[in-house]
Amino acid sequence: MLEREGDVAAVVSETVRTTPFVPPPAYWQILREACDRHGTLLILDEIPHGLGRTGRFFTFQHYDIVPDLVVIGKGLGGGVFPLAALIARADLNEVMADRALGHFTHEKNPVACAAALATIGVIEDEGLMPHAAELGAYALGRMQAMMERHPLIGDVRGLGLLMGMELVTDRATMARATDAAERVMYAALRRGLNVKLTQGNILLLTPALTITRAQMDEALAILDESLAEVEADRSA
Repeated sequence: MLEREGDVAAVVSETVRTTPFVPPPAYWQILREACDRHGTLLILDEIPHGLGRTGRFFTFQHYDIVPDLVVIGKGLGGGVFPLAALIARADLNEVMADRALGHFTHEKNPVACAAALATIGVIEDEGLMPHAAELGAYALGRMQAMMERHPLIGDVRGLGLLMGMELVTDRATMARATDAAERVMYAALRRGLNVKLTQGNILLLTPALTITRAQMDEALAILDESLAEVEADRSA
């Protein structure tokens, strides 16, 4: 498309989809090279999963590339203060003398910036990035074992503490088990576990970066029980 159109200003995308979908290792390297070849900016949205969730500070670091611009937010304020940021490549980080960027009441909030600096300090000082990588790999292994016991599970995938479990009516066709997924979600909620349902049939697991191994085990046990409950009802 970049070659055919010839004048594409930018490619804008999430580095990984928060369903989640994790592209293969070469994907972003190929696209980075294509953008360079055609003079197109690569802008990555890491608002949902940047700042350590995937085990690296920026998710694009898993792919050994550097975007031209990256957008971060959500976790930037520690989940307490709303704040987002746009980080630009050095040669793009310029303001023309004859242009005004505007002045708005709630921009450049110093309290929000203090919260962001404190958040970054905690992520680095408390080793939350290696913790996310290690615990995420552990949880993914546990979910893969659950997949062997529960025919409702069509796929499990993730990167660090960004994980998803796709529920299907048939693994051969991967038809979405939307009704069952909603029932699993509410069964888990009754047991004290709050999970998000995305695309109708994917249970999205994005725990706090400070979650412990014991808390993860408890969450996965609840999910296991909830799946068993719904499967038993379906076969009754």
